[in-house]
Amino acid sequence: MATVNATRMELTRLKGKLVTATRGHKLLKDKRDELMRQFLDLVRVNRALREKVEEGLKNANRNFVLARATMSDEAVSVAFMAPKQEVSVEVDTKNVMSVNVPQFEIKTRTSDENDIYGYGYAFTSSDLDDAVHSLATLQQDMLKLAEVEKSCQLMAAEIEKTRRRVNALEHVMIPEYQANIKYITMKLDEAERSSQIRLMKVKDMMLEEAHHYSEKQNAAPLKD
Repeated sequence: MATVNATRMELTRLKGKLVTATRGHKLLKDKRDELMRQFLDLVRVNRALREKVEEGLKNANRNFVLARATMSDEAVSVAFMAPKQEVSVEVDTKNVMSVNVPQFEIKTRTSDENDIYGYGYAFTSSDLDDAVHSLATLQQDMLKLAEVEKSCQLMAAEIEKTRRRVNALEHVMIPEYQANIKYITMKLDEAERSSQIRLMKVKDMMLEEAHHYSEKQNAAPLKD
């Protein structure tokens, strides 16, 4: 325990700090619990999305392998040489319990679904069409997976930071304030008892002195 001034002003100040620390501790615990709840929800969403994306990528790779088996390397390269569609990603943020999590949105140059095929159908196989289509339909899920994984990372960091603050308040600051308050209260009580004892002694001395003076007055001889 650090050295503190055992005064009533210091006692009042520490009591105010204790009230603030206790209220902050409760708010941080509530924030930590809510962050944990939302984090676990995101983890479940992340697991489902990852399984879906991995399965989709597996199917797309299978279709690409089949397309490469029926087409030459030059034909595949020529097919993807001049894409018709253009894709961009717009990034925004959303505040979740003081954590700015990202939000991604895909924007395409045109809304025509057939623009994903930037080649003619005469010299390509249907397996290539299936592979391109599967990847195109998987874009949204892949972007959502990136969004959720980044959100999980940011929320995990915020949970750890909040947990450290809760532990610091619960195990360091609040016990220290309580110990200092107890120490100052004990010192003030001790000082008050000492003051009362001194006052009682002074009163007894004054009474005793007055009593002796009265006796002397009574014992004095009377003059004729």
